[in-house]
Amino acid sequence: MAPRYSVLPDFCMLSSRVRLVATTARLVHSLIYSSSRSFMDLKALLSSLNDFASLSFAESWDNVGLLVEPSPPHTVNTLFLTNDLTEEVMEEALQKKADLILSYHPPIFRPMKRITWKTWKERLVIRALENRVGIYSPHTAYDAAPQGVNNWLAKGLGVCTSRPIHPSKAPDYPTEGTHRVEFSVTHTQDPDKVISALKEIAGVSVTSFSARTDDEEQTRLSLNCTQQALMQVVAFLSQNRQFYQKTEILSLEKPLLLYTGMGRLCTLDESVSLETMIERIKSHLKLSHVRLALGIGKTLESPVKVVALCAGSGSSVLQGTDADLYLTGEMSHHDVLDAASQGISVILCEHSNTERGFLSDLRDMLDAHLENKINIILSETDRDPLHVI
Repeated sequence: MAPRYSVLPDFCMLSSRVRLVATTARLVHSLIYSSSRSFMDLKALLSSLNDFASLSFAESWDNVGLLVEPSPPHTVNTLFLTNDLTEEVMEEALQKKADLILSYHPPIFRPMKRITWKTWKERLVIRALENRVGIYSPHTAYDAAPQGVNNWLAKGLGVCTSRPIHPSKAPDYPTEGTHRVEFSVTHTQDPDKVISALKEIAGVSVTSFSARTDDEEQTRLSLNCTQQALMQVVAFLSQNRQFYQKTEILSLEKPLLLYTGMGRLCTLDESVSLETMIERIKSHLKLSHVRLALGIGKTLESPVKVVALCAGSGSSVLQGTDADLYLTGEMSHHDVLDAASQGISVILCEHSNTERGFLSDLRDMLDAHLENKINIILSETDRDPLHVI
């Protein structure tokens, strides 16, 4: 009788080895992935974040930047992204060993008079400091940025061209000074002497060129001066009646930034029905429901060509903008009525629903911008507080 051999033991040993190899491979991959990531000094990271989207783009009323700072030195290995920093989200961030929380909305907005365990925002600060976790908020700086929240929101509309509704201004003047003062000096008034006297005033730069007025050769002087120097220049000119009577004072404006600013006015390449646009927006935001106010005389079949949008709360940004549709998170009752009375339909999606989806794009952009130096993770517990039931 031929001997019978069992292959089961060998098979089990082989399976165990395969599992061991697979587990080892995953462990090695994890170690390689972790070792490829390095710590970043907090100050260096903040500088890189500002390079990505300058805090100077933020609205003047906003509270942006580093809101909670652990005692230095502080290094960051894990950056945790959230739209709203609630106590539930803070617990998640601590469990995931976050070193810095980037909260789109600033959890500290109004001044705090005390830090106690009494209110939830005070508790956030306490827990962050106790666990050496920094808190950073970009808010409206990311609204205005060319690659920011409103740009992401516009992606759900279809192929379109867009521009900011309220363009941002450059953070700095292209030349020194906030005002330009111009006047002419005749050759009998010794232009060199006048120029020499003006250059002695701090904060003044002088440019001169030849001019001819009423068949008389003159030297035209153009001064760029700071706000502080302006009154000294005016005082100097007032000493000479001929200068003073012919002086022009211009207030300089910082240049507008074409692709940076609040809100977006989007013109579709091809018009679509309002009904189609609603479905596009719901799909982009992963929502089953939105709120709709039909403009006077409009139906679901009405064409939509121009959409004005603003992530979050859009009343002040959208007001007075000519469009077929307003898209935002929330607007006041009366602002909705005003828009509808002008034949503009309004779609409201709840405040943070128009913002939160941007964080996935932000993670990828920051990974590239920071050259994969740190771990960047998204909150899984962050959600809009309002639900349709």
